[in-house]
Amino acid sequence: MAKIIVVGASGTIGNAVADLLVPDHEVIRVGHRAGDFTVDLSAKASIANLFEKIGAFDVIVSAAGASRFGKTVGASDEDFRVGIDNKLMGQVNLVRLALGRIAAGGAITLTTGLLAREPWPGTAPTAMVNAGLEGFVRAAALDLVPDIRLNAVSPILVTETARKMGMGTAGAMSAAETARAYLASIDGDMTGQVLDVRDYGTIEKE
Repeated sequence: MAKIIVVGASGTIGNAVADLLVPDHEVIRVGHRAGDFTVDLSAKASIANLFEKIGAFDVIVSAAGASRFGKTVGASDEDFRVGIDNKLMGQVNLVRLALGRIAAGGAITLTTGLLAREPWPGTAPTAMVNAGLEGFVRAAALDLVPDIRLNAVSPILVTETARKMGMGTAGAMSAAETARAYLASIDGDMTGQVLDVRDYGTIEKE
């Protein structure tokens, strides 16, 4: 049984990942405002404090990170900064600070997103952050071999989120199906990979 930290466990995907892991592992749920522990990803000191409280562990999954949409011309500096400070550097710092706590042979999984490779108009800030994360994962994984595996999961629109927003669910994927990609990252032997959830789950048809 591994000791697994799930950051973003109060969110739709993070909760599904934690639920999937609970039967076989010791799962520590971390959220921004609720959970076994809380953390502010945009504050490096908050991340350090989290690890100080939890101590040693085997695996960490991040299904968290805020970013904003916006057009290249029109998006404010703050629209770009939110994603850089939170989703990008927040997850980068999770990796950097985890290295003093995670067990040898452990695994780290971050979350990027479809927009890194398939952007839409008006998504430049988020697409930039996601692409930066993917580059970081591929490069940083080379520095961590053979002790730690580092991967990222790239989700698509989540069915539950689409419904909350009053959107159609065709082309979306449920949180439970999405969670399978995170399990593959944890249980597999790959490193430096970006896992597309469409390779691990079923896409909604309607």
